[in-house]
Amino acid sequence: MQSTALYCNCQGGSRLQISCSSTAAVAGNTVMLTHQSSYTITMRIEGQHEVGLIHKILGVIAGVGGMMGAIDVTEADSANWVRDFTVHCLDPEHEKRITDAVRSMPGIHLLAVSDETFRMHLGGKLSVESKLPIHNRAQLSMAYTPGVGRVSRYISEDPQRAWSLTIKAHTVAVVSDGSAVLGLIGPEAAMPVMEGKAQLFKQFGGVDAFPLCISTRDPEEIIRFCEVIAPTFGGINLEDISAPRCFYIEDALKRRVDIPVFHDDQHGTAVVVLAAAMNALKLVDKRIEDIKVAVLGVGAAGIACSKILLAAGVTNLIGVDRHGALYDGRYLGGNIYKEWFAEHTNPHKVQGDIQTALEGADMFLGLSGPALVKPEWIRKMARDPIVFAMSNPVPEVIPEDIAEYAAVIATGRSDYPNQINNVLCFPGIFRGALDAHATDINEEMKLAAAEAIAGCVEPRKLSTDYVIPSVFNPHVAKAVTRAVIHAAHESGVAQRRRKLTQLMPQV
Repeated sequence: MQSTALYCNCQGGSRLQISCSSTAAVAGNTVMLTHQSSYTITMRIEGQHEVGLIHKILGVIAGVGGMMGAIDVTEADSANWVRDFTVHCLDPEHEKRITDAVRSMPGIHLLAVSDETFRMHLGGKLSVESKLPIHNRAQLSMAYTPGVGRVSRYISEDPQRAWSLTIKAHTVAVVSDGSAVLGLIGPEAAMPVMEGKAQLFKQFGGVDAFPLCISTRDPEEIIRFCEVIAPTFGGINLEDISAPRCFYIEDALKRRVDIPVFHDDQHGTAVVVLAAAMNALKLVDKRIEDIKVAVLGVGAAGIACSKILLAAGVTNLIGVDRHGALYDGRYLGGNIYKEWFAEHTNPHKVQGDIQTALEGADMFLGLSGPALVKPEWIRKMARDPIVFAMSNPVPEVIPEDIAEYAAVIATGRSDYPNQINNVLCFPGIFRGALDAHATDINEEMKLAAAEAIAGCVEPRKLSTDYVIPSVFNPHVAKAVTRAVIHAAHESGVAQRRRKLTQLMPQV
């Protein structure tokens, strides 16, 4: 396929290449960005029945780097037609070039341009529906007054009855202050993300989730907010709250409420990383107890991923932040979370940058930023290295540049194999916690979830391009739910009797 490429000068003399082809490729210091379905426009165009006119329009769109999606006829008569042209773009500037080029064509009229992503969000993506229709006075008197009073008094005698007589057993609060949402500021800007999260809860786990974006960044106010809404919900999913506040908020809430609290940016990522690592290690024939892991990025996800790897058996793990490797004795400015990390990792007190940490490492885990690792550093890792470069949209190291060195590569992107995606984890882990009426989502439940996700890849299908199941694999949420229920009972945090839990309908 022919491609149009635009170049921008970057710091240090490298060039940023924005390609208008449908494939991604990166070489040296050149980073290629490609069209994404998340930036798609529809142009409504009116034209005459002229031979070759459609091909001229397609040629103009291709000439400015647009990638066609579909053409749909909306109106037609003997003289004219109206068609919708769906086109994938790179960014707003690219969209303007495409629309300006089409608008300047003789013989056609550009009637309207719509952004498909924005159209999807019009009016929000969620609604509330009643499970039981009310058709007559008898039903009204039972659903509401006076009959509902009997149910309320019954629950007041034992609040645990809310699990069976209200929405509590299948409802999660998705709480965010918007402090870590795509660099955006404010709870209003966080709402589309949290609505999307709630959609994924419902589709993949059968869990009713509601977004609650709050106008405070005070940790104590966030904690108090979650405390006072806890009676309504069976669990709280903290989302996109910046570090290190997220650690403190989660730790405090775990002590103060009797329902599961789960910061998905930390623990969801960690569970899926461990699942992928388990399968990757099978391919390279290494034991988790024997490997050396280098982690770039010691924020919320970096610390959580490191903790779960340690819990799974890793003994030699080195974390690197922007100032270098963490080790016991390094001054960390009073950051208690990084101090814990330094005390429990890097047993040989390795110092230096990520290049040093990567020497002889069996696994690289990147949770930092784009293009921070040079391909030649991967060559100095141990035999058959595992590389999880999860910065999005541009990974820490480009997969094409290390394909000949790395045995297994995973990213956070959907256009590469082995996507590390939290949706593999959180719907099933909350479904299981809710069905068990768990008071916590503990380490045992997270490890069980990781093993369940890894187990969804059949041994005969396990390969370097398939160490983690697809997010659309219907068996994942069910497997995670079952594993989490079992772990909740075994670890003593389940309040529902095991037999009753097993009778719950599976998603």
